[in-house]
Amino acid sequence: MDSKKLKNILQERLQKENRTFTYDREKDTLRIENKETGKGITVTLPSIVAKWQEEKETAIDEVVYYVEEALEVMGLETSLSQQEKKVFPVIRSTSFPVESSNGQPLLYDEHTAETRVYYALDLGTTYQLIDENKANKEGWTPEKLKEIARFNIRSLPTSTKKDEVAGNIFYFLNQNDGYDASRILNDSLLKDFKAKIEGDMTVSVPHQDVLVIGDIRNETGYDVLAQLTMSFFTNGKVPITALSFIYEHDELEPIFILAKNRVKREEKK
Repeated sequence: MDSKKLKNILQERLQKENRTFTYDREKDTLRIENKETGKGITVTLPSIVAKWQEEKETAIDEVVYYVEEALEVMGLETSLSQQEKKVFPVIRSTSFPVESSNGQPLLYDEHTAETRVYYALDLGTTYQLIDENKANKEGWTPEKLKEIARFNIRSLPTSTKKDEVAGNIFYFLNQNDGYDASRILNDSLLKDFKAKIEGDMTVSVPHQDVLVIGDIRNETGYDVLAQLTMSFFTNGKVPITALSFIYEHDELEPIFILAKNRVKREEKK
């Protein structure tokens, strides 16, 4: 599988009368756009090719599914009215766009040196990020949006699976509801874990669909943490950051895990 072959497969599977396809040879990306609205989505082909090497057709099926979902959402006229329970925060990397596909500024808050918090309206099988224009038009202030979203994230299930490796404990939260990483904003959840953790408490959000909390009790634990977060980051549908965070004094501080088990805290930006 190479980019050219993948491009042809995606064009064939996503072909519809109202869609156009634009291939950027320099960036090796394919943009799928709705002719009528001018809205669309751009996919990076090399990352999908790399994933195909391990997952074969499943990797392509996932891309097709998410592109179809995204294009459908872009064509919907949604409203925030009486939708308070469907507004949630979404964690993304700091490299994530700050504008929607049609150029509207997205509502977001800075979170850590590696992450931002965006806000989304849940639509069932997918969600739509909320931009400033939509919020203003419907009378939602950023403060109201943040308060409602943070309240809603605390209402979601927080059950975890536990694993022990070389004397270190790892807890994995993976509900597959699109907001697993967003649970990092649940202060009560983090404080509850802090109370029972014996070693250093780490928190990781390598991609959208997992939250990893570590109880690091020896030097080997940091090596294990680095390996698993990088694996999750590489294979996740929506990667966020391969860095982990130390949780101390109710704050998250990014750390680099260096050779020979040394840990370096990243300078705050």
